Amino acid sequence: MQDSNQDMKKLKSSFFKRSTLVVAQELLGKVLVFKNFRGVITETEAYMGFDDPASHAFRGLTPRTEVMFGPAGFSYVYLIYGMYHCLNIVTEKEGFPAAVLIRGVKLLSKSGLHLDGPGKICRHLGITREHSGLNLITDNEFYVGCIKHNFEFTTTPRIGIKVATDKLWRFLAKLPKE
Repeated sequence: MQDSNQDMKKLKSSFFKRSTLVVAQELLGKVLVFKNFRGVITETEAYMGFDDPASHAFRGLTPRTEVMFGPAGFSYVYLIYGMYHCLNIVTEKEGFPAAVLIRGVKLLSKSGLHLDGPGKICRHLGITREHSGLNLITDNEFYVGCIKHNFEFTTTPRIGIKVATDKLWRFLAKLPKE
């Protein structure tokens, strides 16, 4: 996988205003850009609505979940276990709480490092709660871009949760052998 900045276009809000499950699948192969880092998204998980007990918004609007109820295409970063930040991207229509957790990213650099876990991604890139609520459509240092990477993927139950484990809302790209 090579970085093709000249061919990369930022995703528009219309991309994120769709079904969370569709967005979670179609984010695979897109490029997460954060400052000087660029990486192909290789794993995602969907969280949505008031019927998903694994979603932070399940119990309603709180100061923590407010961004999930806002416009699509914004970052939602939270802290788990008091030490790991996790990056999500808000989806669907305003007022309906939904987001996609970014679980895996393969860096487009000489190292080709595969960050396989949301905490590893945020720690390596330097993403913290300070980066929550940012507009990934208009920001020039934090956004998702589209290059010509299309991967087949597998679906599994979400991991790291204790409820709603029956939902097959985790998506993993089948990466090409190098």
